[in-house]
Amino acid sequence: MPSEPSGGEAAGRLRLARLAHGLSQEQLARAAGVTRQAVAGIETGRWDPSLRVALRLAGALGTGVEALFGPPTAPPPEPVELVGAPLPAGRRLRTAVVGDRRIGFPLFGARGLAIGFEPATAVLLASGPGVPGLASPLLPAARTLVVAGCDPALALLSGPLQRGDPAVDLLWWPCGTDQALALLRQGLVHGAGAHGSETGWEARAATWRAAARGGVDVVGLAGWREGWLWHPRLEGPISAATVAERRLPLVNREPGAEARRVLDRECRRGGVDPTGLRGYTAEVGGHLPVAAAIASGLAAVGIATEPAALAFGLAFGALTAERSDLLIPRALQGTPEVQALYRVLGGRALPRQLAAVAGYDPSVCGRT
Repeated sequence: MPSEPSGGEAAGRLRLARLAHGLSQEQLARAAGVTRQAVAGIETGRWDPSLRVALRLAGALGTGVEALFGPPTAPPPEPVELVGAPLPAGRRLRTAVVGDRRIGFPLFGARGLAIGFEPATAVLLASGPGVPGLASPLLPAARTLVVAGCDPALALLSGPLQRGDPAVDLLWWPCGTDQALALLRQGLVHGAGAHGSETGWEARAATWRAAARGGVDVVGLAGWREGWLWHPRLEGPISAATVAERRLPLVNREPGAEARRVLDRECRRGGVDPTGLRGYTAEVGGHLPVAAAIASGLAAVGIATEPAALAFGLAFGALTAERSDLLIPRALQGTPEVQALYRVLGGRALPRQLAAVAGYDPSVCGRT
């Protein structure tokens, strides 16, 4: 007879397995060649199944007897390379294989949230400086594409990837352009999002192509405009000078983000010391968080994209037209994850998704 974790746990497992197959207790009993009373007794936790009954029920449900009635067994720990500094044990992770390396991305702070908590695939057991971490898996390994960057449109890759054949999960690591390029150089992601002004794009793309060993392909994702965001009840237009004169609370992006470079450039043009702006050190990691901070009243102004402004009903003043691109290492072109990414970038579903978000120009999507 299988070892029993607890009557209630096994009872619930049997009932859920039966319902997952769309069977009544009577139908399961007939399929297994046992009495309906036996099924009902096991599901209520009043009876422990004999080995014969357990085998018949498991066979009728197309599963193993240990899976249905045995104790839960944890998969063995696996080594992971952590993104960022060593972390305390117990941190939740998203893990993915990039090339031949398993990478762990910590889920905490805003990176661990969508509307609810993002499902983790592992829990960190241990880590230390200069040594691989050790993680306990929570979900079976799945083919996962990892992209880093700050364009919220990167999240739109998920639907087409999961509907492809084979299906591929998406792990989007939100970060500024400089950090995305650093992760690409370290071989920790399948692709990095980068964006900047359409002026001088060719020279910038030439620099990007040297961002990874063996070079990268630069594939267009979307066009947009970037500029000032402010709450509609504020009198516009907004400039660096008006932000300084009126002492408007600012929400800024992290160092290395293109939006922060745009802000610093506008301050230089206006003869404003950016470090003297109220809230210059108040940093958030992404265009949508900038818009959310302004919409909620935590800040009055910031630099972000037009799609972020429109998504939150904010006023927008354009400073530059930009192009958002994906940098894909040529060394990873033969992997299933990157092949799936190319299919999505060359397909029709992603441009339609982009066109449905106000402020995006999908005409550059898929251009190499």
